[in-house]
Amino acid sequence: MAVFTYSGRTRTGQTINGEMEAASREAVVAQLRRQQVMATAVTPKAREIDIKVPGLGAKVGDKDLAVVTRQLATMIDAGLPLVQCLEILSQQQEKKVFKKVLHDIRSAVEGGATFSAALKQHPKIFSTLYTNMVEAGEAGGILDTILNRLAAYIEKAMALKKRVKTAMFYPSTIVTVAVVVVIFLLMYVIPTFEQLFEGFGATLPLPTVIVLEASRIVRAYLFFMLAALVAAIVGFRFYYRTPGGKRTIDGLVLKLPIFGPLVRKVAVAKFTRTLGTLVSSGVAILEGLDITARTAGNKVVEDAVLKARTTIAQGKTIAEPLQASGVFPPMVVQMIAVGEQTGALDRMLNKIADFYDEEVDIAVAGLTSLLEPLLVIFLGVIIGGVVIAMYLPIFKLISVVGNK
Repeated sequence: MAVFTYSGRTRTGQTINGEMEAASREAVVAQLRRQQVMATAVTPKAREIDIKVPGLGAKVGDKDLAVVTRQLATMIDAGLPLVQCLEILSQQQEKKVFKKVLHDIRSAVEGGATFSAALKQHPKIFSTLYTNMVEAGEAGGILDTILNRLAAYIEKAMALKKRVKTAMFYPSTIVTVAVVVVIFLLMYVIPTFEQLFEGFGATLPLPTVIVLEASRIVRAYLFFMLAALVAAIVGFRFYYRTPGGKRTIDGLVLKLPIFGPLVRKVAVAKFTRTLGTLVSSGVAILEGLDITARTAGNKVVEDAVLKARTTIAQGKTIAEPLQASGVFPPMVVQMIAVGEQTGALDRMLNKIADFYDEEVDIAVAGLTSLLEPLLVIFLGVIIGGVVIAMYLPIFKLISVVGNK
């Protein structure tokens, strides 16, 4: 099917312009006539040559999705028809991939599909959570309210992810720089000292011997070390993709002494925010728990949520299996239990999410302040140790010459 650009007039005399995918020009005119629009011009759109460079500019990010969702909610609240809203969003979208997706969704809705069904045709951009909430909004006639909740959810999830990335970025950068510097010293600087020490004819200090031997090993086996590192990373990724491997590693991460508490707080914040948003939007609790489990990001949390779903299907509460899992703190379990008893589960879940968002902020700040001095000491010991080990024989030689 080809894409046509058209101009036309509505029954009120308003001029409209747009694009439509159809088999022929006559099909476009017929479709416009069914919409009570008289076509004044219909021309085939020039085909664009889209050159894709791998890894550049093609991905639709959370920020793009949040902005479009917020804009769509505002336009629907203002009374604009959904098809027109999607047309406006498609025309103003700069990313070609997202522009085409919005155009396809508009065409599907215009062809009679529901908005949620059109979204489900693009699962890489619109998650199950997104499409189910939209479906609930369509059924309840509160699509604008649901879209505003979705935009708020995406924005808060982005903020949470950014805080975690900030906490991980600093230590990983410092360790990477330290490793690169040490390898550079061992590869190119230490051999110069080795040639110098060969003329001393004296016994070298133990730290110097260790560094020289490390330099020889790195120069001889660096390629094999890098290959082993790549193989270990690939093997880890394959193992992590298996259910058993993911469960084992996620469980170990939760038990880490420094990062474990942070990961646990992030998991609780994400679980409560997701489930609270779904329940408040009218999604059934069983379906909400199923979606929440699939988006948990941690296998241990996913198992706990799925177990809670099973107990609810049997007529029991959510709180009991969550408490038995050992993942969720007692305060969270108690607040969920109160929410179930009072019929205010969605509000209670959102309150827990807000509380744990603040807890994540505090944990990130504390982690950063703790890691900064530890990393400085780490750099000092590693790089400083190498430098001192190289200068020890020189100091020894100077002292011997001075005594003579």
